[in-house]
Amino acid sequence: MRRAMHQVIDGEPKVLHDPIAVAIVGRENLETEDSLGSRTMRAFMVARSRYAEDKLAAAVRNGVRQYVVLGAGLDTFAYRNPFPDVRVFEVDHPATQAWKRDRLRAAGIELPKQFAFVAVDFEKQALDTELAAAGFTQAEPAFFSWLGVTPYLTRPAFEGTARFIASMPAGSGVAFDFAVDRSALGFLERAALDELSRRVAAAGEPFQLFFDPQALENELRSMGFSEVERLNADEINARYFANRSDKLRVRGGLGQLLGAYIF
Repeated sequence: MRRAMHQVIDGEPKVLHDPIAVAIVGRENLETEDSLGSRTMRAFMVARSRYAEDKLAAAVRNGVRQYVVLGAGLDTFAYRNPFPDVRVFEVDHPATQAWKRDRLRAAGIELPKQFAFVAVDFEKQALDTELAAAGFTQAEPAFFSWLGVTPYLTRPAFEGTARFIASMPAGSGVAFDFAVDRSALGFLERAALDELSRRVAAAGEPFQLFFDPQALENELRSMGFSEVERLNADEINARYFANRSDKLRVRGGLGQLLGAYIF
């Protein structure tokens, strides 16, 4: 919904060009609200997708030909993939994946050739096993995106997936977003987090996992990642929202973006 709204109501240039999001959601279903909170959430969501796709493009230039979208939800990259020789693996919970298939059929969007659905419950199934069954080659480098997922995971589920990615060959990497520990937030940020936490808990998917940003960097390096890049709100705005006339930008410190790479 947020990515679709970006295509329709925000100015140019688009941070993320994603017309397929509008097709899946349906223009008639788009929200009309454009409050400060809505713009802030929309900015973060389009920035995190743009960040992951920028990092994928860099990986492809270095020879990566496998892209794994963890917790794919309604991600649309596979249906506008500009890299014809890159195979996309969409990993998600079986129920969510079934819902997405229905949305794709309703929108008349065909599945690409270089593509595979991989149904995985991160808390119960082994990611490496399910990916291999779908044709993923663990002996070759791959890039992973992991957007909007980690706050909902248990610590063991996060660690298991991160260690799997860290075990991949040189050239591999991952881009993801994460929720910052409440103790590191200011008063207004804590209030915003508490309100958002109530909303997601009421929807049946409570937040479970928060990180101290520097401790997370250190942990990823200890797992075997050679380089870690982390962007806070100011750095996200400098990279993606500078000199805009529509006031679209990220505010607050609830979430950050991170890229981790293996050389």
